Amino acid sequence: MSTERLLGALALALVAVAGLGHLASRTVLAEPAPPATVRPQYVAAPAPARALEPVVPPGEPVGVPRLDPAWLSETSASSGVPEPALRAYATAQLAVDRSCALGWTTLAGIGWVESQHGTIDGRVLGADGTSDRPILGPALDGSGDFAAIPATPESSAWHGNDRWDHAVGPMQFIPSTWRTWAADGDGDGRADPNDLDDAALAAARYLCADGHDLTTGQGWADAVFSYNHAQVYVDDVHAAATDYAERTG
Repeated sequence: MSTERLLGALALALVAVAGLGHLASRTVLAEPAPPATVRPQYVAAPAPARALEPVVPPGEPVGVPRLDPAWLSETSASSGVPEPALRAYATAQLAVDRSCALGWTTLAGIGWVESQHGTIDGRVLGADGTSDRPILGPALDGSGDFAAIPATPESSAWHGNDRWDHAVGPMQFIPSTWRTWAADGDGDGRADPNDLDDAALAAARYLCADGHDLTTGQGWADAVFSYNHAQVYVDDVHAAATDYAERTG
C-alpha cells in the first residue's frame, strides 16, 4: 500500500451524517483487515445497465466527460437519482481509469447512504451539484465512540470549527482525506467537497486506488469496506446500488 493510500485510509474516507445510521462512532483510526471469509451475499458487483460514452464534438479536447442528455434524463427518471447527482456519479465513472470497473451505481449507493444525494433533511441539490445548505457530520471530538481528529486552520475553513474536524459535503469527506483525494470533477478550477461533482470523482479515485477487482463480489465489497470500515455500511451501499442497477437494467 502506498504512503498516500495508507494516510488516506488511516484518516478515513468518510464519516456518515447523523440520522443515516452510520455515525462516526463506527469509525476507527486504524484500518482493520476485512473479514477473511467470502461474503456469499455479494455474488456480483452492481454495474450500470449500459455503457456510457462521453459526448465530445469533433476536434475538441475530451476534458470533463459530457453525458448524453437523453441518457441522463431517462436514467434519472427510472432510477430516482436527481439529474445533478446522476451526472456527478456517471461523469466520475467515465473519468477514472478504464481498468477500474467502477459503476455509477456504486457511487450512487454511497451518495444515498451518506446524504441522500445531497438532499438529507430537506436540502435541495442544485444544478451545480451543491446543496442549498452545507452538509456537516458531527464534531470528531473523541466523545463517546467518536474518533478524535483535531481541526487545523486549513480544515476548519471547510466546516467552521477551529477545535475539531467534521466530515464535509454530500460524500462526507474528512478534510485530511479530502486533501489526499481532492478532485475537480466539473472542471471549474476548484476542488470542493461540498460540490457533488468533485466529491464523486474523489470517491471514485479512492475506490479505484487499491486495485480491487470490482467485477467480483468480493473485490467490490472489499473496496467499499475500505471506504468505511463497517459491514452494515457495505450492506446498505450494496442494497442501494443494486436497487439502482435493477431499476435501470
